[in-house]
Amino acid sequence: MVNISKREEELPGAVIAKLLKIAEEDKSIISLGPGEPDFPTPPPIVNYAKKVLSKATHYSPSEGRAEFIEAACRKLRRENKIKCSTENIIATTGSQEGILLALACTVDVAEEVIFPSPGFLAYLPCIELLSAFPIPLRLKEEEGFDINLGRLQRLIDKKTKVIIINTPANPTGSVLSRKTLEALADVVVEHDLIVISDEAYEKLVYDDAKHFSIASLNGMLDYTITLHSFSKSYAMPGFRIGYACGPEKLIKAMIRIHPYTTLSAPTISQVIATFALSISKKYIEQMRKEYDKRRKFIWKRLNEIGLSTVRPQGAFYTFSNIQDFGISSNAFSEHMLKHAKVAIMPGSEFGIYGEGYVRCSYATALPRIEEALRRIEAELGNLKQKKKVKRRFWQRR
Repeated sequence: MVNISKREEELPGAVIAKLLKIAEEDKSIISLGPGEPDFPTPPPIVNYAKKVLSKATHYSPSEGRAEFIEAACRKLRRENKIKCSTENIIATTGSQEGILLALACTVDVAEEVIFPSPGFLAYLPCIELLSAFPIPLRLKEEEGFDINLGRLQRLIDKKTKVIIINTPANPTGSVLSRKTLEALADVVVEHDLIVISDEAYEKLVYDDAKHFSIASLNGMLDYTITLHSFSKSYAMPGFRIGYACGPEKLIKAMIRIHPYTTLSAPTISQVIATFALSISKKYIEQMRKEYDKRRKFIWKRLNEIGLSTVRPQGAFYTFSNIQDFGISSNAFSEHMLKHAKVAIMPGSEFGIYGEGYVRCSYATALPRIEEALRRIEAELGNLKQKKKVKRRFWQRR
């Protein structure tokens, strides 16, 4: 008999894996679910990868290849205004590994980690895998899913060690302003905490929104682990490459345990990512502009068909309120999958405060988004009719 640890058995089952499987098997389904760019990796990166494949087949140092670390350092100083050195950086197998490494080096059993809810679905499982205590910070629609500092401060106690932030944010599309980050920095310093700042969507911002790294604020490099990825901005999810920047002491700790996770980030991916940091920004800007075009359309249409949606400022998601339909976000998503043949993500996947919402990804072609929303609109009428019938039934009783 095989015994499975209670830790693993108690982890939430990710609906996204089921949606991917169903969407792959049924080609009539339009998927607005996965958080993966639909653009191919920029041609210069692909062509370079073909040239260097045979030259990068061995292990890399646990901290990362020197040329990659140096290139990442230059980028962080130039674009993020973080005054770091190469000793502040580690190469990771995507930013997902960065989250786990950072948490493993900052919290012990039963210590507390505050994380956004609704928020990226991997935060909670990572905290629980390390037997730390997760504390969800509620983000409210009427506040634009921004961080409420008063609410945050009420959650902090002697066991609190880490605050996770995500900007631009998945699933809400919110972008934290410099003013919010400055106020958050004061709280962090006051309580001597560590911020894990997930900035995977840093290049995907719209309208007048600007991306700021909290580590760029005066003195905050000593309190912040900043996570970056090539998956979104460079359309390189399959390369599994990212990097983390933080206090030298913490980065050294992450390097020490790296041999026991993935040993090192993939050598070939580090070589290619080093080159990616040097390509023309026009490739990223072309993707961003197309996302922006889709964003404006999907946000407007969702509100037109009766799904209240805060205008997203970053990433490539909308987060819509479905509470008027009187069913759970999971039931709503299952209904759309079955009857509209559209895959969307239930808000419950993104934490307890995500219930009552659904996430749509606009990382898919505009014509397919248009068709998906046409199908959803048709089914919304059916859902409203069912709600009326149910209400009349209970009134008769």
